[in-house]
Amino acid sequence: MMNLTRRAFFGGSLAAGMTAFADGAASPQLEKIDGFDENVGLPTIGHWQPFSDKKVRIGIAGNGVCSFGKVFIFQTHPNAEVVAVAEVDPERRADLQAATKAKRAYASCEEMIDEDKELDAIFIATDAPSHAALAIRALKRGLHVASCVPAIFGIDQLELAEELFSLVKSTGLVYALFETSAFREQAIAIRELYRAGALGEIAYAEGEYYHEIHAERPLGSYKGWRDGLPPMYYPTHAAAYYTCTTMKRLTEVSCFGTPSELAPFKDAANVYKNPFGTETALMRTETGGSLRVSVSWTLPFYRGELGRVWGTKGNFRTRFYGDKRLAKGVETRPFAFPKAFGNRNYHGGSHGYLTDDFLRAILLKRRPIVDVSLGLNTTLCGVLAHKSALRGGELLKIPQYEL
Repeated sequence: MMNLTRRAFFGGSLAAGMTAFADGAASPQLEKIDGFDENVGLPTIGHWQPFSDKKVRIGIAGNGVCSFGKVFIFQTHPNAEVVAVAEVDPERRADLQAATKAKRAYASCEEMIDEDKELDAIFIATDAPSHAALAIRALKRGLHVASCVPAIFGIDQLELAEELFSLVKSTGLVYALFETSAFREQAIAIRELYRAGALGEIAYAEGEYYHEIHAERPLGSYKGWRDGLPPMYYPTHAAAYYTCTTMKRLTEVSCFGTPSELAPFKDAANVYKNPFGTETALMRTETGGSLRVSVSWTLPFYRGELGRVWGTKGNFRTRFYGDKRLAKGVETRPFAFPKAFGNRNYHGGSHGYLTDDFLRAILLKRRPIVDVSLGLNTTLCGVLAHKSALRGGELLKIPQYEL
């Protein structure tokens, strides 16, 4: 039994004897974004390491409530050059351009995609309902795409899922879903242990994403897309603890919703006609196991996420529990990622890893960790879960995509 620290996984390797690594000095805490989890500063552990003599020319779209356009720190990576930005709000657009030192700024992502001929790729950090359409537009233009979650938005966008997948498959372009949970400390630990065979096959897993939205001070959103949002339209921060660690798919789902008296959920008085502030689903995995996913906007005084897995040889909760004899056989595999990515690295330190993974996928011609197949599966499980909740828990098939 042992603690697995971020330093152990991000700064070194998975030791053959599962030896613990001591934490260094605590990183300074940065200002919190209202409504989101911890922001982690990693200013002194290391630096970006170039892995190619080439650079990817990036266009970044979006600088909204969470400033995601600038805090995935493309502007600090030696293998990236931010050449253009796009943002509908003039002040936020100017801020994004200044932060990234981009040459050009556009009033919309559509304009940037259509007009900027220098781009190799775009990063979509706009409102959730626009992600899929913008990704499709960029792929048609011949651009690689990284997108914030979710990959698609709701049951009305299922056709966009099909188009998105088909375009990535036919063009060979890179599509990466920036699911931050895929590079959180727990997820990296689970993924490495699963790959090494230390957990066996996963029989049962859990993922939770609880993010209270105060009725008296709701989190802002472009055109109010967060107002009354079905929890399972945003499932990825919970489902990723299974999908982005095992790389396995989810096949069926049954879900129940808990109505909320808080505005704007009360009486389903929102554009989604959604009464549920909390939704909890049980999903079947392709290997015959099960995954419980719970997402809530209304549970009071709590924000956070958690993932746990139970396998046939061991389990991972906040620590790894398993057969010590088996654990000793886990081979050392150094991480390919730099140790740190500057001093604004959000969502548990995951942002820099996602950015680096996307750039490596383009320049080294390989798949990103969360490619289009995994990204859609991690998103669509929630879309169908909400449909199930509206039908009283009916068991529904989850669409399957595999490159």
